[in-house]
Amino acid sequence: MMDVTEIEPLFTRADGSYLCARWGRPIVPVVFGVEDETVALLKGAFEAVCLLAGHQMAETDPELGVNVMMFFCRDWDELAAVKDLDRLVPELPELVGRLIRADANQYRIFRFDESGAIKACFIFLRMDVALEAVPADALALGQAVQSIVLWSDVAFNRTSPLAMAGDKAVLRPEVADVIRAVYDPVMPAVAQDASHALRLAARLGGGA
Repeated sequence: MMDVTEIEPLFTRADGSYLCARWGRPIVPVVFGVEDETVALLKGAFEAVCLLAGHQMAETDPELGVNVMMFFCRDWDELAAVKDLDRLVPELPELVGRLIRADANQYRIFRFDESGAIKACFIFLRMDVALEAVPADALALGQAVQSIVLWSDVAFNRTSPLAMAGDKAVLRPEVADVIRAVYDPVMPAVAQDASHALRLAARLGGGA
């Protein structure tokens, strides 16, 4: 069970600011660049994490059609060839350049509604040697977990939100508890004050 000293860093960004946000609408994922079997695995992971959070999935988003878009590629330059992606992600050319320079293999962009709740997420994955070594179920669950909540940009730099149970990837129980607490109906959809971590801790029994 996490206490406030462990919860607060999960939402404290590298620049020292605190920000936690959850989805304000049902999640509608779509996946590009992989086999149908992998698409089913990814959507299944989102279903499992939504069930954990007490959140919903839907067939379509009335405003956007789909609101979670996952793009798999071998090279970041491939993103420039995706039709209309630059309309959805206007900063795409600059982003591709940054990802290439950083030799990154994944990146997520969140969009927010007027209240600050999450309304869309774009997930980009470059299947390099490191990602190819990750079992498909672990990759799927990891992306779902990191998309269900706006975590800090450094939240899982040292410790993965997942653990292995035999040969199967599972969500660490303490991370699952935090997700449930964030989605507690009495909690705000977005918080920018670290006192929010105290309220999460109280819901986990970790002390306020």
